[in-house]
Amino acid sequence: MSNATLELTKENFDQTVTDNEFVLIDFWASWCGPCKQFAPVYEKAAEANPDLVFAKVDTEAQPELAAAFNIQSIPTLMIVRDQVAVFAQPGALPEAALTDVIGQARNLDMDEVRRQVAEEQAKQQEQGEGPGQGQGQGQ
Repeated sequence: MSNATLELTKENFDQTVTDNEFVLIDFWASWCGPCKQFAPVYEKAAEANPDLVFAKVDTEAQPELAAAFNIQSIPTLMIVRDQVAVFAQPGALPEAALTDVIGQARNLDMDEVRRQVAEEQAKQQEQGEGPGQGQGQGQ
């Protein structure tokens, strides 16, 4: 890992995401071929965007973080802005696609994103009200 990327662990994850407005997270593992192919692309993007936090989660060393984000395949790229996950996609992105995704995430209107998240949460709460709410629902 270069100086441009930060190793995320369960100990520093919350603080990193809380303290930084824009965090890109690469979920990876040392045995993963596509992860190794994506690593130099990710490093290059980190060097090209020094104002953003580029972080990596080794899913072997940090299984709790991988589980918390329901990571099913690696590599998975996640972008968190203002503590909201605005992008999550498995697969090694080519350089042009990664640059495009970063640009799109930079241009997001976070007030609009938060409004949409609040609406979605309200809908889920409305649907969850009534008998059978809570654990075991739908079984």
